[in-house]
Amino acid sequence: MTQIEAARNGLTTKEMEEAAKGDDRTAEYIRRMIAEGKAVIPNNTGRKARLVGIGAGLRTKVNASIGTSSDIIDVKAEVEKAIAAEKAGADTLMELSVGGDLDAIRKEVLAATSLSVGSVPLYQAFKEAIERYRDPNKLDEELLFDVIERQCADGISFMAVHCGINRLTIERLNRQGYRYGGLVSRGGSYMVGWMLRNNRENPLYEKFDRVVGILKKYDCVLSLGNGLRAGAVHDSLDRAQVQELLINCELAEAGQEMGCQMMCEGPGHLPLDDIEANVKLQKRMSSDAPFYVLGPLTTDIAAGYDHISAAIGAAEAARYGADLICYVTPAEHLALPNTDDVVEGVRAARIAAHAGDMVKLKNGSRDMAMAKARRDLKWDEQQRLGLFGERAAEIRASRAPEEPDTCTMCGSFCALDNVNAYFRESLGRGRKT
Repeated sequence: MTQIEAARNGLTTKEMEEAAKGDDRTAEYIRRMIAEGKAVIPNNTGRKARLVGIGAGLRTKVNASIGTSSDIIDVKAEVEKAIAAEKAGADTLMELSVGGDLDAIRKEVLAATSLSVGSVPLYQAFKEAIERYRDPNKLDEELLFDVIERQCADGISFMAVHCGINRLTIERLNRQGYRYGGLVSRGGSYMVGWMLRNNRENPLYEKFDRVVGILKKYDCVLSLGNGLRAGAVHDSLDRAQVQELLINCELAEAGQEMGCQMMCEGPGHLPLDDIEANVKLQKRMSSDAPFYVLGPLTTDIAAGYDHISAAIGAAEAARYGADLICYVTPAEHLALPNTDDVVEGVRAARIAAHAGDMVKLKNGSRDMAMAKARRDLKWDEQQRLGLFGERAAEIRASRAPEEPDTCTMCGSFCALDNVNAYFRESLGRGRKT
């Protein structure tokens, strides 16, 4: 029985109880959200993982993506990235390798982390088609479904599957005159090419019930991939992207009815004034299915600092209801991320998720406590409350002040130190404490 089937039968599972602890919610709340299709728990019946809930009323989660490329195949480095991502505070991990022995790499990453791990099966399916037939467009659909089954059997907990690309979405793409930024989804671009070359419908859409059947067997979350996501801000919310989103929202409801946990994926590149509309559109059309967003990147010209561009967009997306943020690293658009890039990407996304949650969940208690600790110059308390307390302590210690209750930014000109004495009487009476 899957989590959604149990939830709809009024049953509270141990997975729901574990997920509830991570969000300071009751297991009954998690059960009800899953039953309504508004939350999921990335899970796999064959692998023990540290489970989290993703969805309505829960804190925005952060995903880190790792994986080899065709140019750099270093399994040890990918394992190190997985460990670093978990230590930096990622809630989930995606293993997205395209170079090397993908089955072996996936198993090593799964063994190295306690996080729930996701994948994109189209990568491996097209890679194996190239190896067998020297042509990705000769992909046999049986190979595609075999890869999906194989990855689930290895312990994958959520899977981005590009079911929403169909003839109608490609027609929209043609009628609008292609795109400024082209197609940037690896899996999506290969599937579009396969459909056009073979003049056939996408088997993932055509045989959606078969996809659901495989994932349901493992209680794996089906994340409906956005193969036509915008790769440039000027392609944001174009007809092709919205058409695919519409189809994915319909499929999300259909998959839930079949007893599979479902979530939808979102863009991509979006200017700030499109983010609210995109999130609300997905939520309305899918009856509030969980929304997993990449970025979104808010400008196309920040290469080297795209993790900052994405954090700006992610904070807005979380504010309006996005549930899972896929991080972006400083290496985006430039190179395969290294371990330092992964850590910076996770940290930037965590800041964004927290900033969004302060509005979405109306929870600013930690920030209130930090404000008071800063006012009162309680440095140990500031370190404890900070998202990255150890890093903050390192910076402070590297430039130690002469007066221990201040910092070297202001030294003896510390505004708080100079004025607090005048308000100690008010503080003693309990005002603003």
